[in-house]
Amino acid sequence: MIAEMAGVSVSTVSKIMNNYSDVSEKTKQRVLEIIEQTGYSPSNSAKTLATKKSSLIGVIFAGELNVDFTHPFFVEVLNSFKKQMGVLGYDLIFFSNEKFISGGDYFSRCLHFNVDGCVIISGQNMESAIRDLDMSNIPCIGVDLELKGKKSGFVMSDNFQISSKVVEHFYLLGYRELGFIGSTADSDISNLREAGYTKAIEGFGLRLNENWIIHGVDFFESSGYDAMQKLIHAGPLPRAIFAASDLLALGAIRALREHGLSVPEDVAIVGCDDIEASKYTSPRLTTVRQNKQRLGVLAAHMLFDLINNQAEGSSFVVEPLLIVRESCGSTMNH
Repeated sequence: MIAEMAGVSVSTVSKIMNNYSDVSEKTKQRVLEIIEQTGYSPSNSAKTLATKKSSLIGVIFAGELNVDFTHPFFVEVLNSFKKQMGVLGYDLIFFSNEKFISGGDYFSRCLHFNVDGCVIISGQNMESAIRDLDMSNIPCIGVDLELKGKKSGFVMSDNFQISSKVVEHFYLLGYRELGFIGSTADSDISNLREAGYTKAIEGFGLRLNENWIIHGVDFFESSGYDAMQKLIHAGPLPRAIFAASDLLALGAIRALREHGLSVPEDVAIVGCDDIEASKYTSPRLTTVRQNKQRLGVLAAHMLFDLINNQAEGSSFVVEPLLIVRESCGSTMNH
């Protein structure tokens, strides 16, 4: 309609709508005047056809055991990512994987929706479709998930340093019998934290007790509760325990209480993530803070650069911070 009224081609109108420079100023002004008079608002699909860009970012919670909106750490990272992508001019579209676990094809679905790029949130039991997407030509950023494709990058906290800070803190408090509660044995993040924990214990010359390393089924409170129940029934207990997430730590504390044991008097506990609830538990939870806002903002800028060919695939590792509260038995900061 606009093209007919202005006496120009549809592609010329599209170029003007998307600020292309190869249109004469006179033509541009004529078309803009008609647009203003008619109150015309271009549809997103029309703009997409003209620019080959949709300004849509796909959000994927990876894995059969994905964390989705129930995990406070990823919610905060994703909120930060969403705000920054909004500033950069993008909207988010969420892909479900419930129907696609056995043969899900994220790549074809990304093509169907013409997304400009994807952010992939780490999960467990990763489906092969994630790796296929990583190796495609669609720009992807992983959060707590190492991606290796030519158009991919990732952001994560320094998981080895997370564990090192915790073990050092326990060591300086005089604790020598240390335990670890993690997620499933095929969780990359849990494995990195466990490997860092093991290396730090060996670095301080302490004895590594394999019986005090327990894996849950996920990073949630019920898994921490079940893991601590196993430790209690196996006995004797370690003096201090590092839980790979705050929710695991809170579940462990609940199990200890049910058995008449006190935190930190009987067992000291340190979590990881510094979720909001950790400030208000009793005792307040000592934890390792991951800079969730920084992770989200970095992911957004990195994805933007990949989409616009301003950078090659890269990775950023964000430094963690030990937050000392009451559950470790000390208010001494390190």
